[in-house]
Amino acid sequence: MDQEREMLSDVSARRVKHWSRRNLLRTGAVVGAAATAIGIPAIVKQVDAAPAKNTKNANNVNDAKVLNGALFYEHQAIWAYSFAATKLTSTDVGKAVLAVALANQADHQKHRDTLVTVIKQLGGTPVAAQKQYDLSSYLKAGEGALDSDVNIAKLALALETDAAIAYGQEAAKLKTPALITAGASIGAVEASHATLIRSAFKALGVDLAIIPVPFISADTRSNWVLRKCL
Repeated sequence: MDQEREMLSDVSARRVKHWSRRNLLRTGAVVGAAATAIGIPAIVKQVDAAPAKNTKNANNVNDAKVLNGALFYEHQAIWAYSFAATKLTSTDVGKAVLAVALANQADHQKHRDTLVTVIKQLGGTPVAAQKQYDLSSYLKAGEGALDSDVNIAKLALALETDAAIAYGQEAAKLKTPALITAGASIGAVEASHATLIRSAFKALGVDLAIIPVPFISADTRSNWVLRKCL
């Protein structure tokens, strides 16, 4: 792909070392902090507004099931970032990608903890994390890989894009208004993760729009993800 073939081709080693990593780290700190500020306090308030613990009405059963689906993907994201971190190099680019990954993972951990609390409050049993998750569909589609820092970042982008899309779709299935708002809030943070990763590519000299289209949805997914060079 033209965009992939040109990636980093015009970025000198000096530029990556002295400029890109510095800007990547700065971007990660700013956007990661903003994501947390926007999402977490609002969601915690929604937890307090949720129905009483262990009530077993139909709405609670439905909402616990929907949130458990979201919790599965939060577990997956946390695992994926930890797993991919072991594949990153110790280069400046690898360290910068790791900084972004850790900022995103911290948000996923807070999402996980919040979802666990709400599911229990609804009388449900939170789904447990698995030892490992299957990412083969992403790898087969060429939406990232584990063979380079750049391709690992692309894999993270695909996962975050799908997380944002999923929250938008699943929030509509919730019955409790306060939880719909909370789900949308988490979805907004997931979208900010995708934006952060795209901004990291921009900082590395890749010519791309940080926000490629005005919407993030199944219909616009291809505008958000970046494919590795096959």
